[in-house]
Amino acid sequence: MELGKKVEQFEKENPHKNKVHKVLAHSYLFYFILFLFGLLLDFIFPFKIFEDYSMSLIGAVFLIFGTFLVFWAQKSSHRLQKENISREMFCRGPYRYTRSPTHLGLFLLMLGFGIIANALFIIIFSIISFVITKFVFIKKEEKILAEKYGAPYLEYKESVKF
Repeated sequence: MELGKKVEQFEKENPHKNKVHKVLAHSYLFYFILFLFGLLLDFIFPFKIFEDYSMSLIGAVFLIFGTFLVFWAQKSSHRLQKENISREMFCRGPYRYTRSPTHLGLFLLMLGFGIIANALFIIIFSIISFVITKFVFIKKEEKILAEKYGAPYLEYKESVKF
């Protein structure tokens, strides 16, 4: 079977999965583009916001925790069983605390790097990317997941607010 037919067959069998991954890919790309834009502006306009280098320790904590959170979220999301879906199936790993731990991890990674590098624009763009992602991309993703999983996902969404 040629690749085109395999893709077509996959999209017919998993219509929501393709949509969710497309939204996630766009949101991750958005983080990356804003990070690069912040890096460019910090290179052109090198404003320093911290005089004390002890803030680097806080940035390192954000960097480490963000990395841990992204890996934990990815590992937990691959264990989701597709049969007999219940609210509890969604409450694994970091998903019991936040509905979008990968995005939170990316935000902490970007913010931590900005603090360590003492880079004003990276810090600003990390906050902007988090807010826009939360209200645009995650909203789209959650709509698709609600359509795909129905009541169990809506119960999970109600129980995990952030």
